[in-house]
Amino acid sequence: MGSVRWAFRCGTWRPSRSEWLFAARCVQREEKDRVGQFVFAKDAKSAMAGRLLLRKFVCERFGIPWSEIRLERSPRGKPYLATSVKVSSDSGRSWSFNLSHQGDYAVLAAEQGLQVGVDVMKTTMPGSRSVLEFFHIMTRQFTAYEWSTIQSAGSEYQQLAMFYRHWTLKESFIKAIGTGLGFNLQRVEFHLSSEPLTQGRVLRLTKMHLDEEEEGEWLFERALPGLPPDHGGGV
Repeated sequence: MGSVRWAFRCGTWRPSRSEWLFAARCVQREEKDRVGQFVFAKDAKSAMAGRLLLRKFVCERFGIPWSEIRLERSPRGKPYLATSVKVSSDSGRSWSFNLSHQGDYAVLAAEQGLQVGVDVMKTTMPGSRSVLEFFHIMTRQFTAYEWSTIQSAGSEYQQLAMFYRHWTLKESFIKAIGTGLGFNLQRVEFHLSSEPLTQGRVLRLTKMHLDEEEEGEWLFERALPGLPPDHGGGV
């Protein structure tokens, strides 16, 4: 089975008008329309970078020319490859892939023969609200055990970083199973290992409990190769 993890620093991508128009011609009209729905140019640029990452993966992995790549979405919004692929020893088992973009990065995760979800978040202070107010608003998204872990992480910034580590793991699970926004996030509880999280290191000892029962069939990764310390990634 294959596994792919990519991170692109779209925060430093400064496409000229001609480069942007060329990028728009490289994606399907539906994708271009989705990108055009973003209010802020920064978000539109990140979304476009994600679409290009996905097409680059499909082109390189399956040898499909960019002009022939056809991507569709499931009823719950998860992308999949609609273009027929010639079966080989490498592509005989179907691939699952997922995108996320936030902060300064767009990320892609892909797995052969397994369902995958990915999420990325930049650790930033919550605007005009205090950290305490922000946590109060998000109370129902985490269990009492998770809040204990988050709020014992140290300084306010360290607590936010721990908050986003939990959040990206939950989002990656939701995106992998494709249930959408209706899923009660308190059904899922993450137990993070005490290993230090350093740049370039991916941790895989995280445990998930679903409806208070440990799920041993799921594997989770904290962080992605290429992400700096101020960006949390979950797969």
